[in-house]
Amino acid sequence: MTRKCRCGKRIVIFRKYEGRGLCRYHFIRSVEEKAKKTISKYYSVGRNETIAVGVSGGKDSTALLLLLHRIFGKRTDIRMFAISIDEGIPGYRDESLQIAKKLCKKLGIKHHIFSFKEEFGKPLHEKVKNIRKKKEGGPCTYCGVGRRYLLNRKSRELGATRLALGMNLDDEIQGILMNYMRGDLIRLSRMGGHVVKDSLFVPRIKPFREIPEKEVGLYAFLNSLEIQEDECPLLEGPRFKVRDFLNELESESPGTKFSIIKSYDRLLPSLRKGMKTGGYMVDKCTKCREPTSSQKVCKTCELWNINQI
Repeated sequence: MTRKCRCGKRIVIFRKYEGRGLCRYHFIRSVEEKAKKTISKYYSVGRNETIAVGVSGGKDSTALLLLLHRIFGKRTDIRMFAISIDEGIPGYRDESLQIAKKLCKKLGIKHHIFSFKEEFGKPLHEKVKNIRKKKEGGPCTYCGVGRRYLLNRKSRELGATRLALGMNLDDEIQGILMNYMRGDLIRLSRMGGHVVKDSLFVPRIKPFREIPEKEVGLYAFLNSLEIQEDECPLLEGPRFKVRDFLNELESESPGTKFSIIKSYDRLLPSLRKGMKTGGYMVDKCTKCREPTSSQKVCKTCELWNINQI
């Protein structure tokens, strides 16, 4: 294995799936160019857009904010702001929110914070006590549903035309496999580039969709970004087993993760046609009037008992 980049400098990473190593400069440039191509290929950001960036303080979201600042920061026709959700996890979320605040201040990006307690009446850790007593699902379900709801609603209310999220290649293929194993073809057909046509739904952008998790972490490290390194203390569920399985496959056969997402993208048009979800419309929840795709009452109202119109 060569220890030198093509430019002659010492490498910081060796990409087994490409069979080459990259120095710091060429690695950072490679990540940023790939992210630009992903945005152009799947999301086509136009003029006069307002981009909300979901920032948790972890490696993916902090790297995303820096990346988008570098790509769009000098464009006067594009406005950008950051949005964070405080789920209310003692000893964990406070640190990550401080990290997000500092980065936004450094980059000169306006930062908005919304909490589960203010929006849903109680923080996640209190909700978890109740659901564990009643055995009504796990904390990740309640957290994920609540976060997606607030990110979409608050981004829209703040005028966003796009919502940028830090999902990386690993996140995407884990989601693909988990939906496949559940037999959830509807949800599977709605991944990839978003096709939702509804004024209440803010279209997503996922610039790291084709960049491995480890490379996003290295990008953050090489740019000296402060990140929340601890994992959420409430994390649980089958995703870890899927993650470990995919990492083992990638170790044995470099490039497997890219093959999975490329195969999925090739199948997606046929899947959407078969499931009749190409450019699908959404309904409005009868309780909160926010978007819902398959039921009269949205999942957020069902889990969090929202009573607002």
